[in-house]
Amino acid sequence: MLYLIGLGLGDATDVTVKGLEIIKKCEYVYLEGYTSILSVGTDILEKYYGRSVIVADREFVENNAKDILLNASKKDVAFLVIGDPFGATTHTDIVLRAREMGIRVQVIHNASIINAVGCCGLQLYSFGEVVSIPFWTNNWQPDSFYDKITANFNRGLHTLCLLDIKVKEPTFESLTRKKKEYMPPKFMSVAEAAHQLIRIIENHRESNENIALTEQSLAVGLARVGSDDQRIIVSTLAEMAAIDLGPPLHCLVIPAKELHPIELEFLSGYSANKLTTSDSQENHCNHSTMNN
Repeated sequence: MLYLIGLGLGDATDVTVKGLEIIKKCEYVYLEGYTSILSVGTDILEKYYGRSVIVADREFVENNAKDILLNASKKDVAFLVIGDPFGATTHTDIVLRAREMGIRVQVIHNASIINAVGCCGLQLYSFGEVVSIPFWTNNWQPDSFYDKITANFNRGLHTLCLLDIKVKEPTFESLTRKKKEYMPPKFMSVAEAAHQLIRIIENHRESNENIALTEQSLAVGLARVGSDDQRIIVSTLAEMAAIDLGPPLHCLVIPAKELHPIELEFLSGYSANKLTTSDSQENHCNHSTMNN
């Protein structure tokens, strides 16, 4: 059996009781390590699970996915995923490949940022399409995510923005010299995401395009959701570009232009000043921080 087991968002203890019981009986335990991170190291997981854990980074999965599945055809194999196994579309591939090989698959679900983002007070059923914001480089600055955000915004929907992470990315030199060298891990902050959005807004303004989202639009920054040091902040997009929420992981939410009174009341807990209905319509506020 191949078990896909969600670990939740915080630390080793966020695994479900059912998931933990399965991990303890599996012959092989793999930890997917390239779509997200936990607040604790692999050594802590091994101590809590009482099992050795094999870190499966992107390179490992690409090169050894067949071995993982072959093991699962003979033994019980646990494939651990931070958050929920289907929180990232990446993991549907291993399920499809297992089915093609006639391997039984069982999924143990857990909390993911897709539903835990509700901690900021915005109603989950008012969220639109989730978008990913990638790191820009000098030569590559895609902006299609902005169009998806504004599409949600114009439809009166909130947007959860998942921010890019780079883990065990090969250096340019290693690609050209065929020598394995990796860049240090890199995690996008809410400040960098807001800065990129502002750059796009400025470009659209210079092109005399109609702009729904502006630098004064409301933004919600979240960091380390599900951890003891979780932080949430509400500010304008312009202010968010200068905010430091500390270590990763971060995500950014662009709320709808008009908010429900309960959403406003909840968001006020993370803002320096009380939000009002007019604030919602203008989508503007001041900011503060709050530790949960």
